[in-house]
Amino acid sequence: MRLFLSLAALGLSLSPASGADAAQARAKVDWTTHITQTPAGAYVIGNPDARVKLVEYVSYTCPHCAAFYASAMPVLKGQFVRSGSTSIEIRHYLLNRVDLAASLIARCGGAGKFVGLTETLFAQQKSWGQRAMEFDQANGQRIGTYPLAAQMRAIADGAGLTAIGKAAGLGDAQITACLSDRAATDRIVAMTSSAPESIEGTPGFFINGKQAMGVFTWDRLMPLLRAAGSR
Repeated sequence: MRLFLSLAALGLSLSPASGADAAQARAKVDWTTHITQTPAGAYVIGNPDARVKLVEYVSYTCPHCAAFYASAMPVLKGQFVRSGSTSIEIRHYLLNRVDLAASLIARCGGAGKFVGLTETLFAQQKSWGQRAMEFDQANGQRIGTYPLAAQMRAIADGAGLTAIGKAAGLGDAQITACLSDRAATDRIVAMTSSAPESIEGTPGFFINGKQAMGVFTWDRLMPLLRAAGSR
């Protein structure tokens, strides 16, 4: 009785309307800004309680991944994730050492910069990817004799990845530390080594734990997400 009187005195109510207000407030949340990290180090974008949980294995040097991001993000992120119906867990899948350098740059600013850097890396992939290939062809043998941290810095500088990181607000010392971070490197490598053998290539997708076999493009993934409950 005392609790009830205290609530009433404060003008608070436990009426059904408060539940409706709470639901309305949740509906207004922009879930694209909600970024969390799994124990394995993958980043999850969106509502942690989303009905549809999409896992995507990505390689930053993969042209198919860049094409997917260009076509998918307006609806996948701008609608499905934003609404709270869908979350995206991004897991790294390394194809080469340039992928590793790009992954380290993407993760260098933590959760706050990961999504933006990932989208920038894919949007500018043709430019830095070509530079990376030319740089590796000319210098790969020599760089291969360097310690791993020095390899990553040389590749990042030569490919233009360092410049992309700096344009996103990363400092030079911060970039050096990220490219030298062995624990972060081991986590990224572990994502690839622990990936299911059934993955056919990148991008690779799992919807609520079930692999979307033979699906690499947005036009084939979207109907599966809608069928699962993405809105």
